[in-house]
Amino acid sequence: MLKYTKFILNKMSFDRLLFEKELRKAIGLLSAIEVLELRVWCEAQFGNDFQGIIALAFADQRYQCETELTE
Repeated sequence: MLKYTKFILNKMSFDRLLFEKELRKAIGLLSAIEVLELRVWCEAQFGNDFQGIIALAFADQRYQCETELTE
């Protein structure tokens, strides 16, 4: 699934909104280990162009995980 996600994100990188939508969807579907790998890859591939989107998407994911653990 991670390989497919990387393929999709590469294809959606022409549009900020589509990139963000696909990134958030992928974060919700991948395992915790895959999410960590995806973050490293995203920062390396798209860090210059989508730094804010990447930071927010992964920060939102981290907040959701912490919230689920405390409930």
